[in-house]
Amino acid sequence: MEFRVLRYFLTVAREGSITGAANFLHLTQPTLSRQLQELEKELGQKLLIRGKSKITLTPEGMMLRKRAEEIVDMVEKTEAEFKSINEIIGGDIYIGCGETDAMKYISEVMKELQSEYSGIKFHIHSGNAEDVTEKLDKGLLDFGILIQPIDLSKYDNLTIPYKDIWGVIMRNDSPLASNETIKLEDIIDKPIIASRQMSKKYSAKSGFLDWFGESFETLNIVATYNLVYNAVIMVESGIGYAVTLDKLINTLGNPGICFKPLSPKLESRLDIVWKKHQVFSPAAKLFLSMLYKKFEG
Repeated sequence: MEFRVLRYFLTVAREGSITGAANFLHLTQPTLSRQLQELEKELGQKLLIRGKSKITLTPEGMMLRKRAEEIVDMVEKTEAEFKSINEIIGGDIYIGCGETDAMKYISEVMKELQSEYSGIKFHIHSGNAEDVTEKLDKGLLDFGILIQPIDLSKYDNLTIPYKDIWGVIMRNDSPLASNETIKLEDIIDKPIIASRQMSKKYSAKSGFLDWFGESFETLNIVATYNLVYNAVIMVESGIGYAVTLDKLINTLGNPGICFKPLSPKLESRLDIVWKKHQVFSPAAKLFLSMLYKKFEG
């Protein structure tokens, strides 16, 4: 029984599919399937039940999963201990994030870590939740910083003690520009440039359905966006009012536009997420420990 194949088996058990596991392991599906069949033949037991959309473990497969996790954990721990004897910590940390002002708190941790370990480098990928989670699932990112709502069932997470505030970006010559806040009756008949969080898929959990109530279905959405830079260009062109988060755009530095918060206030929680059972590099482990210290310490 090869250690490599045990890791393949654990990945399939975790992902629940050959396709997901093959993507994570950077293997072809036929290669991975053949390795699993040979493992079952070697042990003389059926380990996997291959359904149409999901793979589940047999009782024998569950027993092997427990033993394999113990073996893999011990091997990885031993390797890490020997590697760290004379190791100067360095390496790359890959982070995906949506647009959020909370990134400044993450940057503080990044700066602190790099001041102690100059060999650590950060690589930031900006994108919406779907883009970031896809790359997390494929193992291309170590961490994701996501604006709720997000399905956390596949991830471990750490909540950032900060909430983003929703509001509206508009031109300064708009009739609403003199308002301190934006109420439902102010915007219900206006052309709206909508964030992805306002789609039906996310709106219930993000709070938009509660805020707009029965008027949600009749909103005059003239355009949608997933990154606010393009939304602001549309606002400046007079296309509509962009519903977005505060502090993503420096409106003080742009005399042509302004931001007004929604009233009653609408906020979104943020989480740092990573794949369950993720095997981190020493650098990523240090980063995570510092995140815990900052946000929960």
